[in-house]
Amino acid sequence: MHKSKEDVAKLFAEKLGTDPRLTPEQLTLVARRTLREKYMQAEVGITGANFVIADVGAIAVTENEGNGRLSCAWPKTHIVVTGIEKLIPSLTDLALFWPLLATYGTGQRITVYNTIVTGPRQPGETDGPEEMYVILLDNGRTNILANEKTRESLYCIRCGACLNACPVYKNIGGHTYATPYSGPIGSVITPHLKNMDEWKHLSYASSLCGNCTEVCAVKINLHELLLENRHESVEEGDSPFTERMAWKVWKQAMLHRSYMNMGSSTMKNWVVNKFLIDWKKHRGDIEFPKKSFNQIWKEKYGSR
Repeated sequence: MHKSKEDVAKLFAEKLGTDPRLTPEQLTLVARRTLREKYMQAEVGITGANFVIADVGAIAVTENEGNGRLSCAWPKTHIVVTGIEKLIPSLTDLALFWPLLATYGTGQRITVYNTIVTGPRQPGETDGPEEMYVILLDNGRTNILANEKTRESLYCIRCGACLNACPVYKNIGGHTYATPYSGPIGSVITPHLKNMDEWKHLSYASSLCGNCTEVCAVKINLHELLLENRHESVEEGDSPFTERMAWKVWKQAMLHRSYMNMGSSTMKNWVVNKFLIDWKKHRGDIEFPKKSFNQIWKEKYGSR
C-alpha cells in the first residue's frame, strides 16, 4: 500500500525478471500468473478469518483479490489462525457485519469475494482441502476482556477506518509501529497483548483529536482508551523516575504562577534549547520573552 506503481515494477523486475516499464494492468497479470502456480503447488494454505460463526461452525473470509479463497481451496491442508474476538453468534449476523466491514474499510457496499467455509472437502465434493484446522488465538485477549475499561477494544472488526482518519498514522505509516496492529486500534491493544512497559509509547503517539473515535464502525472510544493506557502505565510504575519528577515540577508550576515567573528569560532559553536535547532534534530554538504576559498585566493593572 505504501509503494508506488513504479516501486512495484522495479521490485518485479528485480525478483521476477520482468520489464521495469510494465503498466499496473500488466503487473497484475504477472502477479496472478506467478501466484497461481504457488497456490497449486502448496501443501498447506494459511488464512485468517474475518468472522467465526458459532451456530454453524464456520469461518467467513472477506477479500477483494481472491487469494484467501485460493488458499482455502487448492492446498491439501487449510489452517485458519484467528483471534477469539472474531466470534459472532449466528450466520444471520453476517448481514450486518459484512456490509459494515466493506463500507468502513474500502467504501464498498460489499467486497468482491465473500466466502463461508464450514470444513474440509466432503465425500462427493471436488473442491477444497482434505483437512482443515481452526486455531483460536488468545495471545493476551482475555487480559483485555478482564479489563472493564479496555474490553470494548475487542469490538474491533479490523476495517481500518481509524487508520485512514488518524493524522499520526497518515504521516508516519504502518511500519513505524513495529507491530502487526498499527494505527489507533493498534496503539490501544498492543500494550495489553504484549507488555505495557515496553509498548506504552504507542499510546502517546496520538494527538487525541478524536477522529478515530468519530469514524469507528462499532463506536469504540479509541481516544479515551489511549488515555486509559497512559493512566495504567503510570499506575503500574512504568514511567522512569526523571519523567515522573518532570511532571511533578510541571504540576507545581501550573498550580503556582509565581513559579512560572521565576528565572530570567536567558535561563529558560538555556534550559529548553541546550538541556532538552531530545526536544531539539526536530525543533528550532525557543526564545522566551523577557517578561511574561502575567508580569506585564500586573505592571499595567496591578493585581486585578
